Amino acid sequence: MARAATPPDAFDAVADPRRRQILDALQHGERTVNELVDLLGLEQPYVSKHLRILRDVGLVSVRDDGRHRRYRVHAPALKPIHDWASQFERAWTRRFEHLDTLLEELQHLEADHDRDPTDPSDDRPPDAGADPDHP
Repeated sequence: MARAATPPDAFDAVADPRRRQILDALQHGERTVNELVDLLGLEQPYVSKHLRILRDVGLVSVRDDGRHRRYRVHAPALKPIHDWASQFERAWTRRFEHLDTLLEELQHLEADHDRDPTDPSDDRPPDAGADPDHP
């Protein structure tokens, strides 16, 4: 039995690299279809198709300006994506902080290892966390 098509959402829309390019181009302000065509080097029907999908899921809005239609990013619609991606940002931040701590510990151990205990001018104190049995 065939699955019923699910309606597109913001996640589906940004899965396409061309639509991400369009969103990137619109983050700096409103643009017409022709401006996007020129900027991205894509054909007009292709840009229009992707704009329609982005508009249908609420990621872009459009306003009439005389003979032109101007498109712009509708930032609140990106919030679910931001919220989801933020979980990974927090996890990566914790991992990087842990790596920073490990790097500092390794640097201290290396400095202690390089210290010459017979050299009176080398007055660096040994690392308190170092193992005295393994200089």
